[in-house]
Amino acid sequence: MSGGVDSSVAALLLRQQGVSVQGAYMKNWINEEGVLGDCPWQHDIEDARTVAESLGMPFRVVNLMDAYRSKVVAYLLQGYESGVTPNPDVMCNREIKFGVFLEYARAQGFNAVATGHYARRRQRGDGSWDILEGLDKSKDQSYFLALLRQEQIAAARFPVGDLQKSEVRQLAAQRTLVTATKKDSQGICFIGNVRMADFLRAFVPDKPGPIKNLTGALLGAHRGLHLYTLGQRRGIGVPSNTPSEAYVVVEKRLATNELILAFDRPESRGLYATRCRIGSISLTNEKVPAFATIEAKPRYRARAAQVRFEAVAEDAAILEFAEPQRALTPGQICALYNGEMLLGGGVFEEILD
Repeated sequence: MSGGVDSSVAALLLRQQGVSVQGAYMKNWINEEGVLGDCPWQHDIEDARTVAESLGMPFRVVNLMDAYRSKVVAYLLQGYESGVTPNPDVMCNREIKFGVFLEYARAQGFNAVATGHYARRRQRGDGSWDILEGLDKSKDQSYFLALLRQEQIAAARFPVGDLQKSEVRQLAAQRTLVTATKKDSQGICFIGNVRMADFLRAFVPDKPGPIKNLTGALLGAHRGLHLYTLGQRRGIGVPSNTPSEAYVVVEKRLATNELILAFDRPESRGLYATRCRIGSISLTNEKVPAFATIEAKPRYRARAAQVRFEAVAEDAAILEFAEPQRALTPGQICALYNGEMLLGGGVFEEILD
């Protein structure tokens, strides 16, 4: 229980179904770690505890700070320091929620972990499980589950996956849960409403360098490539001489520590691409054929796009999108689908053309 409305209603639904359930807050990070920003973990714990008490079920706080630091924060910082843009939320689900925390739950005598994800499960005749998109497509969170393994999916429960977000809030209001009108968290997974730039400044030293355009003209200076991501428009600090157009990040040149900008146009070199390589592929259930036409979501909330999948190694493939995609970003997760069924996912390694 994160202290939000989704996990609150997940607990409510399980209680209504007669499931023996206990609430648990995963304490992964606290403000004393030195990160500036709003990190309301104490308030979230109290909200989660209050909901558990109102539902008449036990509640506990589980300290996973060491595991989170070694499995998620280290991955995050290593990625940014090497020039890519990692996804801590996807890694948190695989390594913490359905990794370390699931192991803890089993050791305590529980057989499953339920969360407030907007996703669904479906069991096949052979007993294996698929993950499906949440019924509320505007809130679907299956993307964040793209790297889960079959044994993790078997032990997962997604009680709100068959509901619309409005129905979730309505159920919370009917039960007068304190989280009924609480805003959704927009921060890093289980850290809070902390801006990524603020988080990185606490751990990665600035490394200033030049900002240039595609022709090599100097436009300004940056504080460190790790503070920018491909496709970024806001917060670059370089005004455009053309009021109707804005600059966008199209390249980060590690060798020369240069940040490259271009106008946000479809024809700007490096902004759009159709072919890329993904690696570290993890499949949720069935094996994808060596050559297949499937769908892919290159980022959360992106529309599923048709791709030609060509396996080039056991855990790597070349994807060719039917239509050019904006700002494909090394280090980010590409989720693979067959209709509404999640096939798995991989990490963008190289943007080809």
